[in-house]
Amino acid sequence: MIVTGETSGELYGALLAASLREKVPGIRIIGIGGERMKAAGVELISGISSAFGLTEAFSSFNAIRKTYARAKDAIRIYLPALLVLIDYPDFNLRLAAEAKRHGIRVLYYVSPQVWAWRKKRVKKIVRLVDKMAVILPFEEEIYKGAGLDCEFVGHPVFDEIQNISEDKREMKRVLGMRADIPLISLLPGSRPHEIDRLLPVLSDVIREIRHEFKEMQFCIPFAPNTDLNMYGQVIERMKREGVLINKGESLRVLAASDVAVIASGTASLQAALLGTPALVIYKLFPLTYWLGKFIVHVRHISLVNILSGREVIREMLQSDVTARNIAGEIKKMLSDGHYREQMLLAYNRIRQIFSGKNASERVAEMVIQIAGLKK
Repeated sequence: MIVTGETSGELYGALLAASLREKVPGIRIIGIGGERMKAAGVELISGISSAFGLTEAFSSFNAIRKTYARAKDAIRIYLPALLVLIDYPDFNLRLAAEAKRHGIRVLYYVSPQVWAWRKKRVKKIVRLVDKMAVILPFEEEIYKGAGLDCEFVGHPVFDEIQNISEDKREMKRVLGMRADIPLISLLPGSRPHEIDRLLPVLSDVIREIRHEFKEMQFCIPFAPNTDLNMYGQVIERMKREGVLINKGESLRVLAASDVAVIASGTASLQAALLGTPALVIYKLFPLTYWLGKFIVHVRHISLVNILSGREVIREMLQSDVTARNIAGEIKKMLSDGHYREQMLLAYNRIRQIFSGKNASERVAEMVIQIAGLKK
């Protein structure tokens, strides 16, 4: 049973499921996820119902509660050989406790960000989890130091990009764009509250850039689980302005892009591994952001900067997220060759961290071993 609650985690669950089905033909996998996990052969007991931040969680509470009830019932009814939890800690740690009551072993894949906030969760994780598979190198020592069997397995994003061409001109043609015109991709996130706050700003960015650059291509690749009907008016206006809109193609769009503007999340690491200069933006409900400043202890929000230990890509938060500021950074990335070159050099160092590892393959082997499955 594989359980995830976020779009990025759902991708990791899909990659893991595909690897498991390849290694163990006939394996039955149930879980909580989205379209990608379903396509990978997972029998979904519920769709993902994620929320981020205190105020955003209130509006999603009923959906999350119903999803948890279904997951709890599934554990009791199916008694899976192993429960694989992917990030989403408040939900998943409760589920881990339920699994333990039924004697089911637990593999946690993709650690909660205990290094950033709520560090005391490590003790709870050690008590409830049989093995940790972490995707950031510095996380391994945190859990080993606490006495939990833990392994740095690499990052599934690195697995995903292996078959993506690095030739931007070729990728533009594949996506139906002109190969000779720069492409700017705009990724407004996967959660509804992210899209609600960022999409109107990104719409303004397009107009701001086109004042100066007449020939410029724009693309917005929405996450696979996004309900585009919720943003129909903005999307139709963008289409009339020549913006390409697609769904579930963010990786290929990032590979084709000359510059990307990305809502904070996994896509910033994807951009780095694909060699695409990027800017990270984020806006939260003001109360959530104010509370976050007291409980989250990190200098940077993007994985690129966290792994580099410095600001490699620009981060804009809250009131700094304006069309003028974003357009200014885009112009800098397009026109300042030295700035781009330094960013790409830092990207190469990040790529070396994950080189030689295949997270999905390794975690599939862990699942087989812990669950006692036969290949």
